[in-house]
Amino acid sequence: MGPRTLEAPPRTPDLPTRGGFPGGGGGEGFPALPDAAPASIAVWLLVGSVTILFAAFTSTYLARRGEADWLVGPLPDALYVSTAVLIFSSLVLEWARRRGGRGRLEALRAGLLAATGLGLVFLAAQIAAWRQLSALGVFLSTNPHSSFFYLLTGAHALHVTGGLLGLAYAVVQARRAEGAEIALRSADPATTFWHFLDGLWVYLFVILFAL
Repeated sequence: MGPRTLEAPPRTPDLPTRGGFPGGGGGEGFPALPDAAPASIAVWLLVGSVTILFAAFTSTYLARRGEADWLVGPLPDALYVSTAVLIFSSLVLEWARRRGGRGRLEALRAGLLAATGLGLVFLAAQIAAWRQLSALGVFLSTNPHSSFFYLLTGAHALHVTGGLLGLAYAVVQARRAEGAEIALRSADPATTFWHFLDGLWVYLFVILFAL
């Protein structure tokens, strides 16, 4: 018999790396997909939890408004101001984010700062609305509608305060950033949550006074 030769075992194809699946940087034969930013994921989880909370409030509100003692209270003029201010702040933020996406860092910084100031004006207008109602003798325990009004607007104002903290953080990061792309890492999730709060406020305004 002649000398035996050793044959190399068949090569096992390389398994796709982490980049070959969604969330990775791309493997051979697989498209490259970017990693989802943790801050963006956290914001959407927060949006989902807040939506569930206000959905529960809404179901209770709609069930209660069918009772005989339901009486819709007066609409404070300050609510028109707060609504307009919040909508305008959302428009300013979106303008700033779009400018940041085009590399205009200074415009992004200015928009974030302006939206933060408008958010503070919104809270001041909300306090003015509560004072207007109290001056008319409408308090938390006056009637069922006033109870829901203070509950829903108070809960929303609390979340707006959290949104302002997110905007303030984005302002600080934008001032430190050397490029718009880096600044957008904080501005994007803060803007998304602020847009959500804007839409939530319009929804509350409708169910409290338009229905």
